Amino acid sequence: MLDCGHYNDRGVTPGELLVRNDDVLFPEFKGRDLQTLGPTRLMHCAVDGATVDSLPAQLRQGLPAARAVALLTVGGNDLLRGLASDMGPGVRAFEKKLDAFLMSLSVRPVFIGTVYDPTFGNDSRNFLGVPAKIARASHRRVNEVIARPALRHGQLVDLHAHFLLGNPAWFTRTIEPSLLGASEVRRAFLHAICRGCRH
Repeated sequence: MLDCGHYNDRGVTPGELLVRNDDVLFPEFKGRDLQTLGPTRLMHCAVDGATVDSLPAQLRQGLPAARAVALLTVGGNDLLRGLASDMGPGVRAFEKKLDAFLMSLSVRPVFIGTVYDPTFGNDSRNFLGVPAKIARASHRRVNEVIARPALRHGQLVDLHAHFLLGNPAWFTRTIEPSLLGASEVRRAFLHAICRGCRH
């Protein structure tokens, strides 16, 4: 979801909005971006369609040597590629891989987002080839295993809870964030980062 720029006509990603808001598109966030706090640049490593297995490859371009913050979302594509019907072993393997990746990540703090629900909890909107009851149980397990390493290595950003308050305009192509959705992903991460700065 962090690499969603090609799903909106402005080519905007949550990370770009987080670093420098577009005051024309989103006047609510004027003066509320990381650039306002000081010189900031985005190192965009996210890859659309990535899974937990492809996380290490996203860091091949290297990491910043200066002070940095990392944003991470993972799990949605893993659910789409089989975890939605998994009864346990796959989710446990997912957690081990995520934990190992976070242990190897040198950037701190790291903010880790949960997987949102583009159906807003409405089973009649289920788009998977898996019964909604099974898919929701797997989704819940994935978010639980994202939370455990997030609390060990960084801070959890509950995108799932935030997006349940949204509407279909936050999405395009069923699951991808629209321009508005990209801003809402930004909103959730910005709130978590600002809260972290106060502590």
